[in-house]
Amino acid sequence: HAKINDSPALKTGLISATTVGGMDRSELYYQDFLSNDSRNAYIDSYDCADSTEKIASLLNIHDYVTTISTACSSAANAIMLGARMIRAGRLDRVIAGGCESLTKFHLLGFNALKILDQEPCKPFDQNRAGINLGEGAAYLVLESEESLLTSGNTPLCEVIGWGNSCEAFHQTASSPDGNGAYLAMQKALDMSGLSPADIDYINAHGTGTDNNDLSEGRAIEKLFGEHMPLVSSTKPFTGHTTSAAGSTEAILSILCLQNQVVWPNLNFRERIEELNFSPVQKLLTGVPVKVVMSNSFGFGGNDTTLIFRKFNAENADNVENAG
Repeated sequence: HAKINDSPALKTGLISATTVGGMDRSELYYQDFLSNDSRNAYIDSYDCADSTEKIASLLNIHDYVTTISTACSSAANAIMLGARMIRAGRLDRVIAGGCESLTKFHLLGFNALKILDQEPCKPFDQNRAGINLGEGAAYLVLESEESLLTSGNTPLCEVIGWGNSCEAFHQTASSPDGNGAYLAMQKALDMSGLSPADIDYINAHGTGTDNNDLSEGRAIEKLFGEHMPLVSSTKPFTGHTTSAAGSTEAILSILCLQNQVVWPNLNFRERIEELNFSPVQKLLTGVPVKVVMSNSFGFGGNDTTLIFRKFNAENADNVENAG
């Protein structure tokens, strides 16, 4: 769609995010590896950077290639880093996103934390019981204004703000008062130059765990107050794709802007008693959505927020464009 191969003179980077890497294959052949070397190619794929290098080789990208691994905020951080590289003049365009495979390690690890819901997950519900894991891959092409003049592409939207915080409250849990989430959203809002009232919809991190949903909900209420936008989590549709969640949900956010819709928060029944808002409960169509905030919060308190705005040629100055 972005015609990557049509403009070889543009300085292009690849920033790919993953946590599990090639573990879905390497874990199957570990016993073979101990006794013979016939499966070494699968063992080598264990490294998180292996998939990144394979994508770069396939697309013939050499200007800048790196891997991000910050758990559930990984893909959002890949997009943020890509935008920063463009803004700094280091690259003209960046393929940024994440991929994640579903493995026994993945499942057993989250099960050990006792945060897997055996039923379809229900984010922001009083009776939420944990996450559903998913897998997948999603990537955006970010371009500078100068790059767009060369490629001739029409942007799908603009990336106008990003913010990252690392509160390091706990190895896996978010702080009860949502300090990290609040700081990430506030930073992104400050960069965008917008006010809370300008955000039309928040694609929340919304994992369905007791800790995350209350922490994120408190942070949203603290930041937005009386200017509460529409809020929902799309993880009941996709499962929690962990390192790919930030880019998967970025694409869902962009589809909101393109189609003027807001996704429902599936399986919601009862508002969390400590919060004063409820998420969107049915598909909203014909909604005037101009600005979407997308949250991705990772283990260790590595929290990232991205803000996307519907493309308008009149306000396209000094921003990075997503295609």
